[in-house]
Amino acid sequence: MSRDRAASSIRGRVVATVVLLLIGAARTYACDVCAIYTATEQRESRQGFRIGVAEQLSRFTTLQENGDKIDNPGEHLTSSITQVMLGYDFGPLVGVQFTLPVIVRDFRRREEGVITSGSESGIGDVSLIGTLRPFSYVTERSVLRTSLLGGLKFPTGSTHRLREELHEDEDGGPLGVHGHDLALGSGSVDGIIGGAVFASWQRLFWTTAVQYAIRTTGAIDYRYANDLTWSGGPGVYPFLTHEASLSLQAMVTGEHKGTDTLDGVEAEDTGMTAVYVGPGISATWGTSFAADIAVDFPIMQDNTSVQLVRDYRVRAGLGWRF
Repeated sequence: MSRDRAASSIRGRVVATVVLLLIGAARTYACDVCAIYTATEQRESRQGFRIGVAEQLSRFTTLQENGDKIDNPGEHLTSSITQVMLGYDFGPLVGVQFTLPVIVRDFRRREEGVITSGSESGIGDVSLIGTLRPFSYVTERSVLRTSLLGGLKFPTGSTHRLREELHEDEDGGPLGVHGHDLALGSGSVDGIIGGAVFASWQRLFWTTAVQYAIRTTGAIDYRYANDLTWSGGPGVYPFLTHEASLSLQAMVTGEHKGTDTLDGVEAEDTGMTAVYVGPGISATWGTSFAADIAVDFPIMQDNTSVQLVRDYRVRAGLGWRF
């Protein structure tokens, strides 16, 4: 009898231990998903104002002709675009954002056969974008969120550099740094549409984003070509709590842009198809603060005619939600 009672006691302890472990595991999964939801909430649905600043720094020193590298006589371009953003979310579904870019472009290029240094800086074209979040799905192990965007870019940036396109000297003029590369604005009202998807399973996640710029004719009858950009890749949360998160991501980004036109005539040195890869790091603190940084390195840049192409690009941002 004592043996039966002892065996029954042991079985009871084993069952209790298994039940506790299962409950603990379920709580762990739920806790991870809850924390991921909190981390994505910073950029998503809570009503109120949000402010942010983002930086994109690009370095161009490689000269290519129709996708093949050629000798560079000393031209280069460093482009810094700092975007100041103010947004408001009316609720979980709809938001709006105003963006003001501040642009600085330092360059060296051939002018009348002589390599000359210069700089161009000022406010770029502002934009007003609306966001719609049509679908959100959460389970014990996964989160899925989608968003759509659409809006307009307005001609607030200086276009005086575009006038260089009217009287370029092909023999003694620039090879890779032209007026269309230095202009701070287009002089046109352009449409912007796009969308994004965030999906996670436990601590693994995937993001995808696409944006398409629909250009119209602007200053001096110059029309920048429509531009498709996209990004995405897998990631993981090595640190994840309800109070803070840290994510690492392998990013793939790309762009496709046709050739611009001047008074209906094709500008041959303006088309580009490119793919970049690099790491990305993001961090959140509660549902109010977020920061991220990514570095992009080109693995393919297929350009038309002669152009300077990117050596690398650094993207970083800070955001605060009230």
